[in-house]
Amino acid sequence: MTLVALADSDSYLKWVAGTAERLAEQAPWTVGDVALQLLANPVLPSEPQRRAALDRTRWRSRDLAVLALDDLVEQVRQRRPDAVLVGMRGPAAAVVLRELAELPHRPVLVTGLPGVAIPATRKALFYRAQADLMLVHSRGERRAFAARARELGWPQRFALSTLPFLERHASAGDDIVFAAQALVPASLDERRWLVARLDELARRRPERRVVLKVRAGAGEQQTHAERWPLAALLDELPHRAPNLIVRGGSMLQTLDTAGALATVSSTAIVEAVARGIPSIALDDFGVDDALINTVFRGSGLLGSVADMLEGRFRMPAAAWAADNYLHAEADADAATALAELVAERAGGGLPTRRPVRSTLGGPLRRAWDRKTALGAHDRSVSGAAALAVGAPARAIVTGARRVRSALAR
Repeated sequence: MTLVALADSDSYLKWVAGTAERLAEQAPWTVGDVALQLLANPVLPSEPQRRAALDRTRWRSRDLAVLALDDLVEQVRQRRPDAVLVGMRGPAAAVVLRELAELPHRPVLVTGLPGVAIPATRKALFYRAQADLMLVHSRGERRAFAARARELGWPQRFALSTLPFLERHASAGDDIVFAAQALVPASLDERRWLVARLDELARRRPERRVVLKVRAGAGEQQTHAERWPLAALLDELPHRAPNLIVRGGSMLQTLDTAGALATVSSTAIVEAVARGIPSIALDDFGVDDALINTVFRGSGLLGSVADMLEGRFRMPAAAWAADNYLHAEADADAATALAELVAERAGGGLPTRRPVRSTLGGPLRRAWDRKTALGAHDRSVSGAAALAVGAPARAIVTGARRVRSALAR
């Protein structure tokens, strides 16, 4: 079997590379049968981000091809792989899946999300509806997404994978790591308060290094745009504790020297506890879907900044761990499910999957979807025309909705 893995951003590149590695180890294909490429798009990872994402994979010392959409589709057409793994943000994933689904002798299309994916949202399924298989990373996720798909009436097949960047060996470090996120906490005041508490933690623990682990440096793009980077807010402090440092790069390497970890809801907490590192998921800002931390209810990991300052880090409850991301590797059935679909494709029985998104507008709508997903990286005439027509139309519709909402109030 042959597999092509495609990514657009830093977090998806990390996920795609690790997932391709695991599938290659578990299924009947060889190392030379796995290719990894980037889609040219507005959130391409920088070279340092690529190195961090590919750390400890077979691609760590390789240059990746960055392909425009048309070139990417043409390459898949010519190579005719058995399967393509599409790891991208929703709008880009939808565009790429649609293009690949329409190829003659199309490959099996596989997709997924790069970390903790609870709550199971309509949007996550909406953009990935043309995939033959969606990978999830826990039993809880599979139940949640299957229930959501049934509720929406969108048939989808799910398979259990393991978060590809989990390592099960123990760490022997002493750093206290805080895993930053772009979207949570959400407000500037909350983020400034959090930075001040990290400084307080460092002052309370002068014998330990407190590491603010960031996903991107100045000028680098992320999967989610970060309005107020914590590292920049740290620079606002008049007298920062000398043992409070900022670190980018690989989370795997950061955990090598970690003795504890705190975050709001980063998947890094799962990586940490998998390696026996006590952790805290901070609940000072609430526990709700917007904070992506409802999955930690019942885990024993939720705690306050006060707990962090007092060093009350903890390990998750065993029952929660087995149901949420820390299942036994042997329980994962992603490689088996993919092999079944590849065999189905070889027998000519792979059905065509239609998008659930509206196709009204025909070619113009298609060009609009492509242009809005790829931005300046789509240089097609049809994309420019769609933008010229669609942008004013969208502004009118948005304005009308606001007027109706104001009148209703």
